[in-house]
Amino acid sequence: MDNKEYSAGLSELRAVRDELRPLERELAQLQAKVDKLRERRGAKIRQLGTYEKATSDRIATAAGLAVIDIVALVPSLAPQGAPEAPAEVPVTESAVVDQPAAQAPAGPIKETAAVPASEEPPTADRAGALARLRAATAEGAFDLEVLGKPGQAEATPPPTGAETEGAERVLPSIPEGAEGDRWFHAEPGLASKRPNFRQAVRQMAFLDTATGVLVWQGGTVRLDLGQATVSQILTAVYAVPNTASIERIYVTAGDPWHQSSERHDFLKDAVAAWLNAPLPEGWTVESSRGKDRQAGHLVHPRNPVGRWQRGDQHTEIRSVGEWFDSEGADPATVRAAFVELWKALQPHFEDVVLMGSPSQTGRDLWSRTIPTKAGAKWADGFPVMSQEIRGLLHATAGQGRTELITPPRVPERVPGWYEVDRTFAYAKHTWASGVGVPQRITAARFAAMSEKEQSNALFAPSHWQVRVTIPMDWNHVGLLPAPAPGERSWHYPYEGGRTFTTWAGGAEVNLALRNPITPWRIEILDGLLWESGDPLKSWSTKLQKAWRSLRAVAEMHGDEQQKKACALASRAVRSILLYGIGTFAQRPRITTGSLELGVGGEVPELPEGARLTGITDTHVTWERNQGFARDQYAHPEWAAGVWSAARAALLSVSTSSKDPETGKPLKAGALHLPPGSILAFRTDAIYTSAPVDWEYGGEPGDYLLKGRMAWEQTTPRTDEDFYVLQELGRQAYESEGM
Repeated sequence: MDNKEYSAGLSELRAVRDELRPLERELAQLQAKVDKLRERRGAKIRQLGTYEKATSDRIATAAGLAVIDIVALVPSLAPQGAPEAPAEVPVTESAVVDQPAAQAPAGPIKETAAVPASEEPPTADRAGALARLRAATAEGAFDLEVLGKPGQAEATPPPTGAETEGAERVLPSIPEGAEGDRWFHAEPGLASKRPNFRQAVRQMAFLDTATGVLVWQGGTVRLDLGQATVSQILTAVYAVPNTASIERIYVTAGDPWHQSSERHDFLKDAVAAWLNAPLPEGWTVESSRGKDRQAGHLVHPRNPVGRWQRGDQHTEIRSVGEWFDSEGADPATVRAAFVELWKALQPHFEDVVLMGSPSQTGRDLWSRTIPTKAGAKWADGFPVMSQEIRGLLHATAGQGRTELITPPRVPERVPGWYEVDRTFAYAKHTWASGVGVPQRITAARFAAMSEKEQSNALFAPSHWQVRVTIPMDWNHVGLLPAPAPGERSWHYPYEGGRTFTTWAGGAEVNLALRNPITPWRIEILDGLLWESGDPLKSWSTKLQKAWRSLRAVAEMHGDEQQKKACALASRAVRSILLYGIGTFAQRPRITTGSLELGVGGEVPELPEGARLTGITDTHVTWERNQGFARDQYAHPEWAAGVWSAARAALLSVSTSSKDPETGKPLKAGALHLPPGSILAFRTDAIYTSAPVDWEYGGEPGDYLLKGRMAWEQTTPRTDEDFYVLQELGRQAYESEGM
């Protein structure tokens, strides 16, 4: 830069200043008005709360707030303190692990910011030895320049002050010294071992609550369900001869739990009201537990689970949406899909039992692949890591990438809309996983490694705390997740020259260093390094064989119903693997429950540690965070590794197709599309304005074109806009083949 450019830059800066100042003044005035209105609203809420018949749900609706916000302003509208005898409170509980939140389709990922008890910032000693890594050759060698050997330049530690509103949260770190060393152990007496029992078989029925058609092993009938309340469903189903053995009712269509949604601000409140409605005489909410049974209801906005009992008879009502989108299939076809699913799994898992959800089924099937042969390396079971390490992974390892890229990063109008989705993607990333207790690789220890040792560590199953600097001339999408401000858990910084601190899996760190455009600067601050093993390989291989066989039948079968049933069953296999991996993450145990209101509408006392989440005319609902359970199948290191590899593959991955000239696998992913063409990511899918010609080989992880509109579109700015274009793109592409 010369003096002339410098002077011109100053003039431009002054112009920006003059344009910004009046806007800042206007913003301050608006903020003052907002604050004043909020004060008026709070005062009015407190005033209304003094009325003896005031209820928090009515005030919440009028104020446009959640019930819990009203209770915070007027504590008298909710109980205070724990019940004296919590064991006698007639509550219903269920664990969220039964229905992972990951099952919600393509919505923003909502992760709690729960962290281990210690969140001490890294000290200068720990951050003093940093290694600069950059890709040197196409074969993958690294040219390592050690920037911070002991006694040399030290890096600035991550911020330690209080976070301001809207600022990015600071992720936890491993404590220094002996305190951190105590994290690195296995939980005593807790390991994943093969079960010595067979799951009980539950008789299933399939019910369309819109038409009343019920299909089960004993036949097909059409029921009069009235308004399809729980009471009407239970009464109608069990009035039919030979249905007493039915223990699980899958709703295939109708979503009866949403029928009163217009009377509630949130879907969960409508679901809770439906689950807690009056029951037929003799029925109660289920309270007993077994090896594969959980008591009480799961209040989920789309796929709830209700559990009831009448004497020794136990019944679940669930949504088939847990397994797949039925796409309008009738109950007979859905039942056929479950039959085909069992038939496809049975040759590979001789003791297969389809449980209530794909996550339960996936974990049970995996547990039956644990080695038992004497002398096998993990015959005594896979050890479960300490609660501190599991908590660290929970706080620092996100799931699928969900991002909508809007103007001005992309044009207001784009030349087309293309959706490509990785088929059965997670199966591609289950060949190697970390096993045993990890080693801690501090910055100093990493700097002391040889170049080969450093490279091996980054390619091994691992999880790293890194400081990232984006190249100044970077003009593509972000590569690594970072803690995001506001309600979103993660975002993907992309601005050239930006520096941030985060945690990322080895797959993503390698991608940042070896991406096909230009290497990013990565500084290792801390890390977890596991021994490489294959605990998921046998399980995943068996599921892939079942998936392939179902897809083959779906493509060739002459009977349309069986063709559809096998297609649905293949998607169920995908769900078993996808949500089975999710169960390894073992999020903190969140239990939900409900209590009846008193005779005069009084709110009852909640269990100790519970918080109020909703009120209906007859019940209150609550939830309670019970932390990490002693779960023998808790392996968040496996889930984190698969998720990291899948996010990296969204950016660049080898396909099953070969380059005819070199014989090497062809590459695909967002970084192989033009800068500025990426419009969105949704877990395993890329949405772009550039035509995509990646060959589809039909193998797990290959990109499949699912939507296409090869004409100008308005760029979506909201999730609602996005889903409209997604549906239109799929319809347009489907019509091309008709």
